[in-house]
Amino acid sequence: MASTFSMRSTAHNPLISTSSAPWSPPRSRRGRRRSMAVKSTLAMEQEAKPTVSLIRIGTRGSPLALAQAHETRNKLVAAHSELAEDGAIEIIIIKTTGDIVLDQPLADIGGKGLFTKEIDEALLDGRIDIAVHSMKDVPTYFPDGMSLPCNLPREDVRDAFISLTANSLAELPAGSIIGSASLRRQSQILYRYPSLKVVNFRGNVQTRLRKLNEGEVQGTLLALAGLKRLNMTENVTALLSIEEMLPAIAQGAIGIACRSRDDKMANYIVSLNHEETRLAVACERAFLETLDGSCRTPIAGYAYQDKDGNCNFRGLVASADGSRVLETSRTGLYSFDDMVAMGKDAGKELISRAGPGFFNW
Repeated sequence: MASTFSMRSTAHNPLISTSSAPWSPPRSRRGRRRSMAVKSTLAMEQEAKPTVSLIRIGTRGSPLALAQAHETRNKLVAAHSELAEDGAIEIIIIKTTGDIVLDQPLADIGGKGLFTKEIDEALLDGRIDIAVHSMKDVPTYFPDGMSLPCNLPREDVRDAFISLTANSLAELPAGSIIGSASLRRQSQILYRYPSLKVVNFRGNVQTRLRKLNEGEVQGTLLALAGLKRLNMTENVTALLSIEEMLPAIAQGAIGIACRSRDDKMANYIVSLNHEETRLAVACERAFLETLDGSCRTPIAGYAYQDKDGNCNFRGLVASADGSRVLETSRTGLYSFDDMVAMGKDAGKELISRAGPGFFNW
């Protein structure tokens, strides 16, 4: 059944600028509470279904996942005129393990691909033609018969701090509770602010904002990329710099997969590929793969092209309680082979520095 969510443009939001000018924090809100808008700005219309769709897109059913599927559809339509006909592209919602099991921390569910496995199975079974994923959810290995040749242009990789009572993490009183399901965020918060407490906080963006409104926690962190794609940046209290909160591997990047021998689908989606993003994601994922990272391991990494055209990479591993954080960095040519080598080398360095048992919690 179709459902409709309200929309609000970032043009009405004083917190996030759509220009290239530096972002400035809002005026102090100390001592007053503000109502958090818990809404999705995605209009999820009923997809028209012709007798045979040219492309069936598989996706999770959360508002953010659907926003990413619709972004993919819109880009395909813009690039290929034959896909502009009503019903030429069908969006198919698939529930994943991560969507179904909501009462446990991700680390306790175990395994990899918690938000991708069922979608990839549908792709390989021929029930869908392409799969749209948040790249941070994609394991470092692909199932046999699947390829991921396309990354869409990356969104802002920073994390956003959201609170009703404080303007920053530093302003929160000792003992304040932060809600987050991410061990990466938990470890970096506790490393810098050991007086705070971090609790498991599962659910989509709307659910987490509702819990914040209801007073379950005093603050939470969300990826700015997701808030921008949902047109919900008016909820942002402050943006965390890369130095304060290194992002998740591939945060802000969307990946599109197809069957490895499906040349027709590969040609469609390769036309959308953003090479700068693809190379940055490859560097970060090489770092992750070397560390053999999972949901039990706080790992962060970010690769980007600097003003001279070179690749800068920063990587981090940590203990879940934030008592130990190891960081490293690399600079090199912005090319696939060099960047993959940088990511792997950085991972090997941190394994060596961490010592035996560091990754066995």
